Amino acid sequence: MAEPASHWAGLSLSRPLVMGVLNLTPDSFSDGGSLAQREAALDAARRMLTAGADILDIGGESTRPGAEPVPPEEEQERILHVIRVLAADGAVISVDTRHASTMAAALDAGARIVNDVTALAHDPRSAGVIAERQAPVVLMHMRGTPQTMSSLNQYAEIGSEVAAEMAAQVATATEAGIARASIAIDPGIGFAKIGSQNVALLRDLGPLRALGFPLLVGLSRKGFIGTLSGEPVAARRLGGSIAGALFALSRGAQILRVHDVAETVQAVRVWQALAR
Repeated sequence: MAEPASHWAGLSLSRPLVMGVLNLTPDSFSDGGSLAQREAALDAARRMLTAGADILDIGGESTRPGAEPVPPEEEQERILHVIRVLAADGAVISVDTRHASTMAAALDAGARIVNDVTALAHDPRSAGVIAERQAPVVLMHMRGTPQTMSSLNQYAEIGSEVAAEMAAQVATATEAGIARASIAIDPGIGFAKIGSQNVALLRDLGPLRALGFPLLVGLSRKGFIGTLSGEPVAARRLGGSIAGALFALSRGAQILRVHDVAETVQAVRVWQALAR
């Protein structure tokens, strides 16, 4: 097994990192690209930073199952102003996008990291943007598209299969000129995976860890947490999300992508103190 990475994106991985989720989509903020939405987004982002977020992951297109595509121009209208303001304040920004033009525009606006749920497969220009800019990138496992992924969830041994598919995506990225040190990987909890498969994958992160890249896990508020906990309302899944996050850390995750930053930071600190 490869040694765990010690640094990524200019950040030390000597402790778990917390990435706060900021979705600037209509189902998160109802006012489209208005000033009210931007101010609400900035307020939310600053609360996350004050609470201890190491990274802010900002996105303008939903990729949940069945979500409709958003044109890159609309996506950029939603996110670029917020990225500029927060980056100017010194925040470490990740842009959550699968569009090469949005990646480039966000990096120009001050984003440091690109987080692509398609592992750079959606847009053929994406790998070139990352390689040219030498930007850190998160490659996530997903089969198909948000419209088709729910029908592509057949696995025999999910841990080894996801790892093999991620290894192929990493190979494609490095062949395009992206440095291995720039890459983090994400098992894609909930993407082309049903509830029991998410559980099995979290229990079997070893094959992904063996690839030797920083491991990011995002399970906050997801449907399988609701199934396990009996809580149908996503916003009420804090306890289950924290339990899942700590379990992921115990299996080797180094970065947690979460909605509830303050509570997660507190839980991770206590978990670390007890583990020591």
